[in-house]
Amino acid sequence: MLDDRSKLLLKTLVERYIADGEPVGSRTLSRAAGLELSPATVRNVMSDLEELGLIVSPHTSAGRIPTPRGYRLFVDTMLTVRRERLAVVDGLAGPGLAAEQPRQVLSQAAQLLSNLSQFVGVVMTPRRPSVFRHIEFLSLSERRVLVILVSPDGDVQNRIIHTQADYSQQQLQEAANFLNAHYAGLAMDEVRLRLKTEVDALRGEITSLMVKAVDAGSEAMEQDDVVVSGERNLLSVSEFSRDMGHLRKMFDLFEQKTQLMRLLEVSNQAEGVRIFIGGESQVVPFEELSVVSAPYAVNGEVVGTLGVIGPQRMAYDRMIQIVDITAKLVSNALSHGK
Repeated sequence: MLDDRSKLLLKTLVERYIADGEPVGSRTLSRAAGLELSPATVRNVMSDLEELGLIVSPHTSAGRIPTPRGYRLFVDTMLTVRRERLAVVDGLAGPGLAAEQPRQVLSQAAQLLSNLSQFVGVVMTPRRPSVFRHIEFLSLSERRVLVILVSPDGDVQNRIIHTQADYSQQQLQEAANFLNAHYAGLAMDEVRLRLKTEVDALRGEITSLMVKAVDAGSEAMEQDDVVVSGERNLLSVSEFSRDMGHLRKMFDLFEQKTQLMRLLEVSNQAEGVRIFIGGESQVVPFEELSVVSAPYAVNGEVVGTLGVIGPQRMAYDRMIQIVDITAKLVSNALSHGK
């Protein structure tokens, strides 16, 4: 438990560090807090805060910077979010964005989050139903077959499957023709169920091929996607640009997207804006990162998450506002007319 003086000094230190990016010394802190305290008294309080793991002295600097725990305390108990509306966010609700163009809405939302924050904007797209309009098989080599799936909206997914038997191209064409004629437009789960009961007319090995293809297709077409915008903004963040190793880790994160998906799925479970600070849990993979995220909904049902990814040293009050308003506007755009 911190007394009011310690809370004010911690709040002031975090705000100064976010604004300036420089370790905060006792004299600067005393003036910024507006308290009539001697530098020695401020140093004593800073020492107490350091023992609590809320601030730390980087290298040989006389000043202090917040730790992940210090940022968390600041965000949870000291942050005041000003609720003025950001006029530029209204661009998302402009003409031409409607429920008929959901991918465009989500892509523009990611760009907007990036432009407003000057960090990285991310949007997890809604899970798509696993329905195929057309399927094709192409023999690659012994026991390797390329499955080509076309979704109802024209999206194409490719998957390679390994089979237990060798198939001629004629056999593969036979299997594809059967699936297209009887099951196009059905959900993969239903196709899988019907294959078990309705394909006695086909040879057993062809049935096995089709079941394997449906399993691969279901995984491909149900896979969530993440729209990422503004990765290059991290090049101008001093905390990252000083260390090429950190930068490479960040770009790997955005390239692979697996950890991003895991992070955004955690946000999907919560209501309102969530803040994840690297170093305090396994959710954010790198200590240098923070994530501000919020779910968005279609007709009241949460279908995805969006947010801003940047350094720990970010203006959290502004990021909360940007993410919150953008989530509401995306929800409105996608729900319109549905």
